Amino acid sequence: MRDGVHIRLTLTRGVKFTSGMDPRLNQAGPTLIVLAEFKAPVYDRSGLRLITSSLRRFGPDALDPKIHHANLLQSILAKIEANAAGADDALMLDPRGFIAETNATNLFFVFEGVVMTSRTVACPEGITRATVLDLCAQRYPEPGGRSLPHEAYRADEAFCTGTMGELASVTEIDGRVIGDGSPGPLTKRLSELFGDSDGARGRPDRRRR
Repeated sequence: MRDGVHIRLTLTRGVKFTSGMDPRLNQAGPTLIVLAEFKAPVYDRSGLRLITSSLRRFGPDALDPKIHHANLLQSILAKIEANAAGADDALMLDPRGFIAETNATNLFFVFEGVVMTSRTVACPEGITRATVLDLCAQRYPEPGGRSLPHEAYRADEAFCTGTMGELASVTEIDGRVIGDGSPGPLTKRLSELFGDSDGARGRPDRRRR
């Protein structure tokens, strides 16, 4: 398995000798699970529709976003909301109402040629995200910080990034059309550059999905 392969690594504390949350109950050593499968990018490149979820991402004082964990309940509930609304995914806010990410990916917005993305206060860093930031630093103005939902509605372009989505254009948020409703030129160009980068050639991504 060399091309078109998705590998998910899960490391647990190992087998417990009885039930309970005390880490000292895990006395059999850690368990590494390696799941490899052939899997194409999961998103339609023609444009995704998002709705804002009623659920908020935890702040760093509740759950450190830099920890790669398997606590996906928030994401699952937000995805259920998106499914019920007929959207592709859910946009999630941090505790203060700023945009954090979607239920599955990091988000980027383009305003007059400037690329903006959320700070990693309530969302994980992501290697796909980091690769795009590197590409932007080489060619475009430095990405900015926090955005509010009503600011995102006015973006010229929007796209999300993740292991199984790579770069996927977002063309609608909460019923508002982003830009002209089709993938924008900067999104397309970054997708091309990403395809030629190490991030698209088997470099592992710390994203949790």
